[in-house]
Amino acid sequence: MSLSIAERLAALSLSSKVGQVNQRLKGWEAVRWVDGAPQVTDVLRAEVDRFGGLGALYGVLRADPWSAVRWGTGIPPERSAEAYAAVQEHVDRCGDGLPVLFVEEAPHGLMGLGGTTLPVNLALGAGMDPALTRELGAAVAAEARERGTHLLLVSGLDVLRDPRWGRAEECFSEDPALAALLVEATVQGMQGAGAGERIDAQHVAVVAKHLAGQGAGIGGRNGSGAPLGPRELGEIHLRPAYAAARAGVAGFMSAYNDIDGVPCTGSRELLTGTLREAWGWDGIVMSDGGAVDRLSLAVGGRLEDAAALGLSAGVDLSLWDQSYTRLEAVLEEGLVAEAALETAVTRVLRLKERLGLFDDAPAEPAADEQWPSARARETAVLAERAARQAVIVLEDGGHLPLSARRIAAVGPNADDLDALLGDYTPPRPPEEPGAATVRAALVERLGADAVPHARGSDLRTPRGEAALAEVTAAAARAEAAVVVLGGTSRRSYDDEFAENGAADGPASDTTNGEGVDLAAVALPEAQLDVVRAARAAGAGPVIAVVVDGRPRALTDLAALADAVLLVPFPGPSGGRAIVEVLLGEGGNGLLPATLPRADGLQPVSHDQRLEAPRAYIDQPQVRGPLLGAGLPAAVRAEVSGADGPVRAADLAGGATVAVTVQVHHARPEPVSVPVVVYGRRHEPGILPRTRTVLAAGRHEVPAGGGEVVVELGLDALGSWADGTPQAVPVRLEVWAEPVLTPPAGAVTVQVVA
Repeated sequence: MSLSIAERLAALSLSSKVGQVNQRLKGWEAVRWVDGAPQVTDVLRAEVDRFGGLGALYGVLRADPWSAVRWGTGIPPERSAEAYAAVQEHVDRCGDGLPVLFVEEAPHGLMGLGGTTLPVNLALGAGMDPALTRELGAAVAAEARERGTHLLLVSGLDVLRDPRWGRAEECFSEDPALAALLVEATVQGMQGAGAGERIDAQHVAVVAKHLAGQGAGIGGRNGSGAPLGPRELGEIHLRPAYAAARAGVAGFMSAYNDIDGVPCTGSRELLTGTLREAWGWDGIVMSDGGAVDRLSLAVGGRLEDAAALGLSAGVDLSLWDQSYTRLEAVLEEGLVAEAALETAVTRVLRLKERLGLFDDAPAEPAADEQWPSARARETAVLAERAARQAVIVLEDGGHLPLSARRIAAVGPNADDLDALLGDYTPPRPPEEPGAATVRAALVERLGADAVPHARGSDLRTPRGEAALAEVTAAAARAEAAVVVLGGTSRRSYDDEFAENGAADGPASDTTNGEGVDLAAVALPEAQLDVVRAARAAGAGPVIAVVVDGRPRALTDLAALADAVLLVPFPGPSGGRAIVEVLLGEGGNGLLPATLPRADGLQPVSHDQRLEAPRAYIDQPQVRGPLLGAGLPAAVRAEVSGADGPVRAADLAGGATVAVTVQVHHARPEPVSVPVVVYGRRHEPGILPRTRTVLAAGRHEVPAGGGEVVVELGLDALGSWADGTPQAVPVRLEVWAEPVLTPPAGAVTVQVVA
């Protein structure tokens, strides 16, 4: 007969309780692959001896330059379950026998050897397809669970408010409604269960990160403070977290940053008041790596005081911290009551129960001696679909689709597969079916002789006149030149890293990723020189393709190129997806974030308030293309109709207002396009935002065009001032064109008392 959580808790010693809330070890240091088999290390043995067990273990499968795990030294994907089993066997034999919670990173696919790499979140934001996002979540979860993983750490709560931030690629959008839509879909897909429901053996628990406001750090610097007022916090940064909580997410990760001076990891108001008391959510809160130890800065330097602050605030499970290992001393000093520790332990045990880890005969991970497994191959197919949706055509200049049969592929990202992948990516396998750079994809279509190539420059630094002359020569031998520019989150095994894995040393050509924040977001002059060199050939149109993980100022580029495509890191099949769009076979992504017109003009989000309408004296226009820009000129949308006024009480009870979006296009076949509905709220006493996203989604539109009916409910029409949707009297102007000012045909929706 299975024991209750209370009975399991009562059977634990104090040290074992402390062990259940610690996640101090780095898994790749706890398990080694030796002579074809997994072996637990002395590091793991000492931890189990110290606490009589092991609550959770992070990163047994993690493979990247920080962990120094690569193909040939790490755990082969088909042997992952054996590595986990070796840990559990040791805990059963030498500890309390409670099942270990195995935790891995999955910001865009499982970060282990053989894990399928997806397009980054910003690319999914461009696709605006919650159904596909849900499918991808389910596929990644199944792939991870068949390897024995229980819990995945998943980005998606951060809202992109400053393009200088290196982790912009981990955000779905600058708009909280779009971010909330896609993070909710991710949680639903990965967990396959609602709040409190059992998570089956085909799914995983999710810890969504990061809570909260990390995307609004001062100057776009990672982990810097977020000087947010309560309304800005609620309307922008808590909305995706609320969507995740509503979907039953198993956990939240507290962020490094502070909000108005209060560290998130030490904020009882946030972690207990908002999450548990206001929202009624009851999962686990995990700290970001070393974030509890960082609380010592706020409590005079002692780790014991930091642990007390974190536990009192509501942190149930630490990550790599030393402070939580001192919880017995914290209790002895009376800094917190043992009941607070037992509350945290209970939440950890409940999560294990929710995953079925206490079952008498828990489900065994699937054995598959071949890799990639059948499931991983299915995931790759979905990732290719997402990559095609992520390609954004900003300007086609009448030159797309290309009909040329000789196309030069030039520029620093033209033949660099790593530049397609994003941060938190495991080493690529020796052979990766389906992977293709832009150059490789063009060669597949046209043949090697028809695709002259030259790099021209590095991403941040020039390579000299000779390298540029090679670009001109390559473009002269072709009918069109595709210049592939942008950034990369590439990490090197020679890089230096901080304790949490962020870049902590010189990275010669890396421009994106955690710890890689930029003061300037305009394309470097070295890259623009490559475009000029291609233009100098005079042989045909110059098509610029910017592959990057953050919004870029592209004003100078637009003046040099005949057409401009922007592609958030699309994953290993991204080169093929880009070429399909160049040849007229796909695309239709939309900008998930607004582009600044120049350096020094960020942030420039589309939903800034109307109280600051003036630009700078030296920059009369601050914004470039807006969030929502990117549909080819042949597609346009207009909104009409509404159901009339709706009472606030009815809206709170589930009533909706229907608006009809008429999508026009000139194509002779059905098209899949994102449809965005914008609104400007006029709430008494509140300065309105320029516009907000009321609804977004991808729809199949018949040949020649058709109608899409969008239901606007409480999420779209309500106030989010405290991070939850509230029905209040308000008037909204509603439209579907990607413009800032409500057009003449905007519909008025009224919510009345």
